Amino acid sequence: MGGVRVLLVEDDLDLRSSVAAVLRRQAYAVDEAGSIAEADERLAVHSYDIAILDRALPDGDAADLLREARAAGWTAPVLFLSARADIHDRVRGLDAGGDDYLVKPFAMEELLARLRSLTRRPQVTTERLSLADVEIDPARVEATRAGRPILLTPKEFGLLAYLVRHTGRVVSRTELLEHCWDEYADPSSNVVDVRIRLLRSKLGNPALIHTVRGAGFIAERRA
Repeated sequence: MGGVRVLLVEDDLDLRSSVAAVLRRQAYAVDEAGSIAEADERLAVHSYDIAILDRALPDGDAADLLREARAAGWTAPVLFLSARADIHDRVRGLDAGGDDYLVKPFAMEELLARLRSLTRRPQVTTERLSLADVEIDPARVEATRAGRPILLTPKEFGLLAYLVRHTGRVVSRTELLEHCWDEYADPSSNVVDVRIRLLRSKLGNPALIHTVRGAGFIAERRA
């Protein structure tokens, strides 16, 4: 996907690890939590583009967590996971502010398809992106320049997609960390600058990603 930060709340460690691994291979940045309390901590610190919430958590029902978050103005799309297929259970989750519902067990392909559907909202689009002769397909996690594939890591793809999605606007290092890295990124490190340098080298010339001293980076075509 690229440039999309996901909150994944699931108490089954094996399932959570499997889902997180699949999402990271698709260039999503993923923060993990195993309880409502942990999810609350993450929500208090980070901004998320989408959330995947298991309904039955050790300390309560994620529908209650979402209801409170919606009341506080949180608008990110939410996909509920649940082992319960009962219609009343699904309705309660949707009434709490959920956008979609996936019953366990599920195929990873379906989970990814549901996420792509939810991220078709204007703020997190999966439509193809372009800048000059660079073409980006977020759904396929593919990028080309002048028709030739650019071999990028998931992190590099995420950076490129996010910067091109915001072409012409200066994007700070903090914003890139918020949307392209998971919770383990150290804000005081030079990890963003290192990744940007690698990305630039793979994109080649003419340069399309520029440093704005003291502010961050901007993607734009310059004469």
